[in-house]
Amino acid sequence: MARSPRRIAIVQARLGSSRLPMKSLLCLRDVPVIDWVTQRLARARSLDGIMVAVPDTPLDLVLLEHLRRRGVPCMAGPEDDVLARFCMAARMADAGLVVRVCADNPLIWGEAVDRLADFHARGRWDYAYNHVPRNNLWPDGLGAEILSRDLLEELETKAVLPTQREHCLNHIWDNAARFSIGTFDPQEEWLRRPDLKLDMDRPEDFRRLALLPLHPQMDARAIVDAAG
Repeated sequence: MARSPRRIAIVQARLGSSRLPMKSLLCLRDVPVIDWVTQRLARARSLDGIMVAVPDTPLDLVLLEHLRRRGVPCMAGPEDDVLARFCMAARMADAGLVVRVCADNPLIWGEAVDRLADFHARGRWDYAYNHVPRNNLWPDGLGAEILSRDLLEELETKAVLPTQREHCLNHIWDNAARFSIGTFDPQEEWLRRPDLKLDMDRPEDFRRLALLPLHPQMDARAIVDAAG
């Protein structure tokens, strides 16, 4: 019997963000944001592993050491060529399917990742997503993106624009007619909140989330209720 492809979450993390410097190590309720992400991802039943991909800069060595001390698989790759870094991480983790997660989504929900993985497996999608409310009703910041390792490797050879290297899946959206792209709505009415922004991209996002009564074990219903 053929072995099922390994489904690996690759987390894109860095400390050198111009809009919110050091954000992966900023603390929400005394817990670093990167720990929120990895702890909450670990609850996804559909994943075979997690790999955090960080830039190979002197500053990001601090993040790499933080992850290593916690026993989180991690690697360093090109700072600006994020696509190349992702491919390196996928090869290192022996991924057959890649679940892309941004480290500025501290409230990522394992169940949302599981639903995405199931949706992708049941359909004939090249790429599927539920991390942003684009043609769906998901809140911004609970879900992820998924594609095959083969497609990721194809992107690595075909993506030539700087924006397609820095934003590693932009080649798919830039050539959307050539790919089968899928998304779906949450089942629950209370979760159909495309107005809700739960990611952490700017100082005001951090301030908003830091003032909410959150904890890393919260489920999506409690998060939505707390965020209003």
